[in-house]
Amino acid sequence: MPQLLVVVGARPNFVKAASIVEAARRAELSCVIVHTGQHHDAELSDVFFDELVLPEPDVHLGVGSHSHSTQTARIMLAFEATLERIRPAIVVVVGDVNSTLACSLVAAKERYPVAHVEAGLRCHDLSMPEEINRRLCDHLSSYLFATSRDAVDNLVREGIDRRRIFFVGNTMIDTLVRFREASRARRTAARMGLAGRRYALVTLHRSANVDDWVVLESLLSTLVELSRILPVVFPLHPRTRDRIEHAELGAHLVASPRLVVVPPLGYLDFVGLMGDASLVLTDSGGVQEETTVLGVPCLTLRETTERPVTVTHGTNRVIGRNPHRVLEAAVEALGQRVSAHALPELWDGRAGERIVERLHDELYAALPSAVAASAG
Repeated sequence: MPQLLVVVGARPNFVKAASIVEAARRAELSCVIVHTGQHHDAELSDVFFDELVLPEPDVHLGVGSHSHSTQTARIMLAFEATLERIRPAIVVVVGDVNSTLACSLVAAKERYPVAHVEAGLRCHDLSMPEEINRRLCDHLSSYLFATSRDAVDNLVREGIDRRRIFFVGNTMIDTLVRFREASRARRTAARMGLAGRRYALVTLHRSANVDDWVVLESLLSTLVELSRILPVVFPLHPRTRDRIEHAELGAHLVASPRLVVVPPLGYLDFVGLMGDASLVLTDSGGVQEETTVLGVPCLTLRETTERPVTVTHGTNRVIGRNPHRVLEAAVEALGQRVSAHALPELWDGRAGERIVERLHDELYAALPSAVAASAG
């Protein structure tokens, strides 16, 4: 029986799970990786396993893309059969994607302890599927591993027992620290002809930004305007690409030669490009965290963030989607030098070690009672 079953399904999961899997290996805890296939594109999945030195998944559920409800249900059905066969001691889920909630629900109903990595993040916007996922997952979990003090406070306010909450730091940053030099060695900006030049990097994929074609068109027009100030590199997420094609907004992508649209990038290329950028515009939670550590100005194209520590301690500003506000904030950020700032507490590259140490202690504390029960 494996001690840990680690669930991954989407691009950010791979980055967040990498240090946990590595720490489990060093601690000699047996670990099974289950890939739900929520992100099934090679450009959003396979390349991450290669670059992050993650073992190949032991199980691949192959669920693929569907509506939120259909995807969640299909993951639950497939994971239930997998859980019955593998029977781990603890199920580890990371982040806030559909795979996280689906597997937590199944594990909790089948009475397996759930460990939620990145617990307690709240943006208080229930129109976001991720907010629903993270809230429900937290209340199903036996072990809640928080990235920041405010996340711990959120959990306590919701009535979760403090004894189940552990402030450990951020596994997303573990991976950034581990691979930062390798990402620099890729010289991605130079390969794109941007060496020594100021440029902006953009990511867009949240449903609030890409599912409404009026909002999406406004954001694309804003990127074209921004490209008149400096080159804008835009790795195009498959979800965003599909929405642009469906809404027939492709003309915006070729409206300016300085709007550089590229396919999704691997982890090392993306981090290298982000580290050399003058400005990042994003709706991604992980990018808010990574830019905080890299010291790169970040503008979040949302009305809220579940990661306020990136604003209070980092380089992030939450500016919404108004085109005039976005351009104004971009010009302002480009005109300022990033001041030295202290990194958020425990964002030191060792969160995965702390998580595995806690789970190791929990597993071995349970051994005497398990041996006694089997002897009886």
